Amino acid sequence: MNQYVVGIDVGGTTVKCGIFTISGVLMDKWEVPTRKEENGCYILPDVAESLKMHMAEKTIELGDIEGIGIGVPGPVDPNGHVNVCVNLGWHDHWPAKEMQELMGGKIRCAAGNDANVAALGEMWQGGGKGHDNMLMVTLGTGVGGGLILNGHIVAGVHGAGAEIGHIKVRDGEPEQCNCGGHGCLEQVASATGIVREAKRTLVSTDEASKMREFGEALTAKDICDCAKEGDKLAVQSLGTSLRFLAQVLAHVSMVVDPELFVIGGGVSKAGQYLVDVLKSYYEEFTPLLDEKADITLATLGNDAGIYGSARLVLGNE
Repeated sequence: MNQYVVGIDVGGTTVKCGIFTISGVLMDKWEVPTRKEENGCYILPDVAESLKMHMAEKTIELGDIEGIGIGVPGPVDPNGHVNVCVNLGWHDHWPAKEMQELMGGKIRCAAGNDANVAALGEMWQGGGKGHDNMLMVTLGTGVGGGLILNGHIVAGVHGAGAEIGHIKVRDGEPEQCNCGGHGCLEQVASATGIVREAKRTLVSTDEASKMREFGEALTAKDICDCAKEGDKLAVQSLGTSLRFLAQVLAHVSMVVDPELFVIGGGVSKAGQYLVDVLKSYYEEFTPLLDEKADITLATLGNDAGIYGSARLVLGNE
């Protein structure tokens, strides 16, 4: 009888790996360096060898494992094909099929976009537990989104489902987003976007602000901390960023009406303050709805990806 499931979260620096029980209890986790040389050809073989070693240490046989799920930092077609993962050097890859072959060809493997599987992980054992309809928003270097409806990932026909970071929210933005567009949500609500907005606010006025003490080293955490302390310009600039995010959440509500928004990523460490500001704007933008999606914080942190990847191979993904 299969007792375990494996989750693999492929990142640009390290690959996070975890062995779980079928019920979602994390038994073991570790990391493997991401070797991106030669178009990332060593990444999955390194992971497979490491997994075999950890299985041997725990006397786990291949037949004890239900399957292996893999989260990757790029769009994944419904058939499992990855056209490109820029941060890994991958082009035209089939990660699930490759992992299956590396493990002997007799184990089920599945692959999904990292933001989507993180959302699945939070639904399974994290901030979204008990909810089958939710959007996870990851506020980090960029803005990621993972949509779950009726317990299923909504990846979209072209793998771009829930890419909310690249919804245009601002006209007249002079800087170009990494996607090639201008005025994307990611440019104002990601950690880097929050810093950009704050620096623009500081340049626009001579008004005193504690944020000035940080100079060019100013971070999103510094801005959130200053806002919590009541710094006027920090409250103003962070409010602008969160107002745009709330606007996008309102749009999502009017399209799919989820039960819950789960906020994760480094910026979410600002905690309840962040949620309260978001909720105030969200309420303003959703007057039609008396009952609406709640907003809460993710709880799995950096482990969300391995939880969600593991959940991929347990069905109802």
